[in-house]
Amino acid sequence: MIFQEAPSEALTPAEEARHLAAVATAAGVPVPGVVLPEHENVVLGGMRLHYLDWGSAGDSRGEQERLPVVFLHGGGLNAHTWDIICLALRAEYHCYALDLRGHGESEWSPAMDYSLGAHLRDLESFADHLGLARFFLVGQSLGGIIGIGYASRHLRRLAGLVTVDSGPFAGSQAGIDRLATFILDSPEFASLDEAVARAVAFNPRRDPELLRYSLRHNMRQLPDGRWTWKRDRRHLSRQRLAALVAEVKELAPHASAIACPTLILRGADSDLFSADQAAAFAALVRDAEVVTVPDSGHNVQGDNPAGMLAAIGPFFDQHGRRAVAR
Repeated sequence: MIFQEAPSEALTPAEEARHLAAVATAAGVPVPGVVLPEHENVVLGGMRLHYLDWGSAGDSRGEQERLPVVFLHGGGLNAHTWDIICLALRAEYHCYALDLRGHGESEWSPAMDYSLGAHLRDLESFADHLGLARFFLVGQSLGGIIGIGYASRHLRRLAGLVTVDSGPFAGSQAGIDRLATFILDSPEFASLDEAVARAVAFNPRRDPELLRYSLRHNMRQLPDGRWTWKRDRRHLSRQRLAALVAEVKELAPHASAIACPTLILRGADSDLFSADQAAAFAALVRDAEVVTVPDSGHNVQGDNPAGMLAAIGPFFDQHGRRAVAR
């Protein structure tokens, strides 16, 4: 099942480039130049998955020296949440950002299978499709949970794992309730302005004008002119979210199997992943460190991309050299 934005509302490449430049400037992220990613699609296990390939043009280093990095977004988001991070890293690393099944431009599951097991199988097939023998894996929220599952099963394939405001524990009930209300109570909007206002009320850190362009990646216009999210909502309910939390808790015993270096990032103001939970997660993993990113909540990559880059840069430099040397 494939949905497209109304052609009149689609961003042109020039608009996209201007948006990325504006976001980078506003975030204080220096980039040598704005290069747009290639949009790719692949059918894996009968599911069409869309991803952004940030390593296709303008490479400054030989491909053999550029370690791959796979980025997984959180629930309800899409691959474009990583745009500024990938744009800043692409000169040194070959970045791929995947739209999870049922999100962004990827296909909706006909069976409405959005279990952690289904997402994990997608990631395994995706890494095999790209031929990634050794790579970094970065995941935020749901993407981080998938990453934990992958790292616990593929002990020698990752150069490093970065989890962003996620771990093998349930978040605070207040944070879960606030997120559930945002996800479930606003399925459609009369206008893009209304959607922007709702998103800013949920996360006041974001600049409304910059957020407007970001939402156009994560929303589509219906034939009647209303706007809705680019994700499969058929399975969403508070009961399903509770079931997902139960699945997450089952990962905790497996976290001790993670053999790769692990960087656990949390937003300083997150109401979903506490400092105590980050410390407990780190205690389960043999080689883990915790970094708290200031001026950010649950969506660290959007709230403070410069802070996130400052945290992952040294981690990639240290462990990327080891991986390339092997």
